[in-house]
Amino acid sequence: MKIKPNHLLTLLLVTTFAFASITPIPITSSTILWKGYKVTGEHYGTIDLATGSLEFEDGQLIGGQFEVNMTTITVTDLEGKSKKSLEGHLKSDDFFGVEQFPTATMVITNVEKNDTGYAVTGEFTIKGSTHPVRFPMTVEENSAKAEVKIDRSKYNVRYGSNSFFDNLGNKAIYDEFDLSITLQF
Repeated sequence: MKIKPNHLLTLLLVTTFAFASITPIPITSSTILWKGYKVTGEHYGTIDLATGSLEFEDGQLIGGQFEVNMTTITVTDLEGKSKKSLEGHLKSDDFFGVEQFPTATMVITNVEKNDTGYAVTGEFTIKGSTHPVRFPMTVEENSAKAEVKIDRSKYNVRYGSNSFFDNLGNKAIYDEFDLSITLQF
């Protein structure tokens, strides 16, 4: 029996996707905690997931993609005027420029199974710049957890960075910040 080329393509697509499943991530039950560091201390808070999904094949993580709503950056270690001031500064062009760049995205490009879960590689886009990032992820039943370290200097987030400015002394803000992500699905 001879298979026509367009039927072969359909057969390949059906076979390829028959064993993979995409699991949407409910944004209301997932959390992203951020923590930034400076010479004199740290600040932390939350940021909301806008959309997201994980892709599984035969019960194993194989991919995913996420969009983060940068306009929801919230500071949780301060109160009152200091809280509002830092939130406004983080949303300004000095940091994440959320008016022009209201979302950040992450697309998983490679997943390797290991003893503790997965080693995930993805393309992270902040302020229109895309760079690879690698991080550990665990998946258990209906949740996934990841600890991601981001170097903000790669994304042109310059304020208070020793990578761009000299003699900042104790006003310096470290380039790396942490994201602690818990996805419920």
